[in-house]
Amino acid sequence: MPLIANASTPRPRMNRPGMLRWALALCTSFSAAAQAPAPPAPALTLDVAAVDAVVAHAMQTFKVPGMAVAVVKDGQVVLAKGYGVRSLATKAPVDANTLFGIASNTKAFTTAALGLLVDEGKLRWDDKVTDYIPEFKLYDPYATAEFTVRDLLCHRSGLGLGAGDLMFFPDSTDFTTKDIIHNLRYFKPMSSFRTKFDYDNNLYLVAGEVVARISGQPWAAFVETRLLKPLGMARSAAGFSRLPDATNFIDAHAEVDGQVLVIQRDQGLVTGAAGGIYSSVNDLSKWALMLLGGPGPQLRC
Repeated sequence: MPLIANASTPRPRMNRPGMLRWALALCTSFSAAAQAPAPPAPALTLDVAAVDAVVAHAMQTFKVPGMAVAVVKDGQVVLAKGYGVRSLATKAPVDANTLFGIASNTKAFTTAALGLLVDEGKLRWDDKVTDYIPEFKLYDPYATAEFTVRDLLCHRSGLGLGAGDLMFFPDSTDFTTKDIIHNLRYFKPMSSFRTKFDYDNNLYLVAGEVVARISGQPWAAFVETRLLKPLGMARSAAGFSRLPDATNFIDAHAEVDGQVLVIQRDQGLVTGAAGGIYSSVNDLSKWALMLLGGPGPQLRC
C-alpha cells in the first residue's frame, strides 16, 4: 500500500507580454549567465526517522506484513523505501521496487486515459455514455438518458455504496464486463441522480469500456502504452498477469481468526479499470511528479 506525500508549490503563469519581456531580458543577460552559472539547488532534507516511526505505527495498527513509501517534495523524490516483508511465507523483504496492487488508485489512471482522449478531440466529458455504449442502461430511464462520461467518474449515480461489487468479487465469479454493464439496469438507486456521493466501482469498468471503444484498444493496452510507458513506469502493468517481471511482488494477506495469513491472490480478472494496476513506489513517484508538474516525463497527446 504505497504512500505518496508531496509539498510542491504552484508555478506562476505569464501572459504573452510578460513572456516577451522575460525573453528579451534573457537574451541580454545570456552571456553573463554563461560566465556565472547558477549555484546548485540546496539538497532537500527529510526526517527519515519520523517517517519510519509513522510506518511502524501503521504496520502495527493495521497488521500489515510489509509496505513501501515514497515522499515527493519540490519536484524531487526524497525518499523511496520498503518496510517489512513481501510474504509471511517467504520472509522476502519489501524494497522500493516491490510491486503492489494499487487497487482503487487505478481509477486516477482510468480518468487520465479518458483525459487523453478528450485532449485529442475524440471525447467530451459531458458526452452521453450511450453515445459510445448504446446498451448502457440504468434502472432509472432518466439517469440512463442523461448519464455522461463525467458522471461515470464522480460517484453520484444514485447507486448505493458497493452496488454490484459481488459481480466481480471474489474471483470465482464468472461475470464478464459485458455482463456487468448489462446488469446495471437491475440495481435500484438509493438516492436521486447527482444528489449524493456513494462510492462506486462498476461505473469505472464502464469508463474503461468507453476508453476501449473510442481508442480501439483494450483498456489495459491503452493505459500501458499511453500512460505507463511514456512515464517510464517500466515495472508497472495494468494487471497482475501482464507484469513484465513478477519476481518482486507482495503476496496477498488477510486476518483469519485473529492471525494474519497468506491467502489466494485476487487476479482482478474484470476489474482492471476500477482497481487492476500493479506498481511500485519507485514507479508511482514518476506518476506523482507528472501530476505535480515536476521534472521528468510529461504526458503529451
